[in-house]
Amino acid sequence: MHNVTYIFMIDKILIIQSGGVFLLKGLILVAGKGTRLQPFSLSRAKTLIPVANKPLLEYCIESLKKIGINEIGIVLNPAQKDVCEYIDHRPADNTSITLIYQPKANGIGDAVKQASDFLKTEPFILLLGDNLINESLLSLKEAILSSSINGAVLITRVFNPSDYGIAHVENNQIIKVEEKPINSTSNLAIIGAYAFDSKMLTAINHIQPSSRGEYEITDAIQWLINHQYNISYQITNKEYSDVGTIERWFEANRWVLDSLNRSEETTDPSTIIKNCKLIPPVHIDKNCVITNSTIGPYVSVSQGAVIDNCRIQDSIVLENVYVSDVSSLITHSIFGKGTKIDKLHIETASIECLFFDYTKIISK
Repeated sequence: MHNVTYIFMIDKILIIQSGGVFLLKGLILVAGKGTRLQPFSLSRAKTLIPVANKPLLEYCIESLKKIGINEIGIVLNPAQKDVCEYIDHRPADNTSITLIYQPKANGIGDAVKQASDFLKTEPFILLLGDNLINESLLSLKEAILSSSINGAVLITRVFNPSDYGIAHVENNQIIKVEEKPINSTSNLAIIGAYAFDSKMLTAINHIQPSSRGEYEITDAIQWLINHQYNISYQITNKEYSDVGTIERWFEANRWVLDSLNRSEETTDPSTIIKNCKLIPPVHIDKNCVITNSTIGPYVSVSQGAVIDNCRIQDSIVLENVYVSDVSSLITHSIFGKGTKIDKLHIETASIECLFFDYTKIISK
């Protein structure tokens, strides 16, 4: 069992089981529904979508642990039982994880407010649980531990500012932020990694819901700026993905596979591979059986998969998939968990498919 703390309400009384005091805390927000990733997000929380066979949530936890943050709060929807189960079954380590429920999706600002009893007056790193960021969080940590900084954000240059919260900078300070502006003179997007001191909670208590009914983190940052608090930034040119759509899932899988292929073993020792050609980058999880097939490039295969007599590239194979004897090249495809494809013969050179969970195609 993992060291888990729960914050919950019983008859309007807040019950907190706490453990340990840390200088800097981490907060991960995972309560989003993942509508644009349906149907794959119908059977799992969006933050548990795997990239190169590891859930997005685990990447967030690891990013915090790499900079020495071991007390982490996770804000989730009460219906996300799978997130609770995932945390309960994580291998034991020195991480203390607190689960905090956000009853209604009222925006990032509201999610942070729900965590106020966990955060107390300590500075914290805030991550959005569906964002995958290759940049280290060390500079954000160093900034917020500085006596002169009240907040810091990670930003990157983008081609479509209207899809992001946008920062305007001057003299190494953020002077203005906008939430998804239609026309903007800045292309510096805030990409889901922040550091704040306790003044952020004050700011959230002073803002009003936006036109879409949410307490926007950008409004809270602007409140801090307007009240002469210092907000710094770091620009990153490293890979980043907001894994909110199917296409962004593919994109994230590609660049993570690229990085894994350079740094670590890509096939689990428990997996059986016979008479196959693997074209890197490929990542194959545990307890798979792959025979008479060509796999790659850019393929991740989750645990328990069985693949025989197939050619697969640029694809994501989820857990316990069985796919055998497919005549065409399979490319740019996702196999939902438990999918079974047997003897699929199509008179075309290649196919692109989204096989939802437990899809069955069996030819006799």
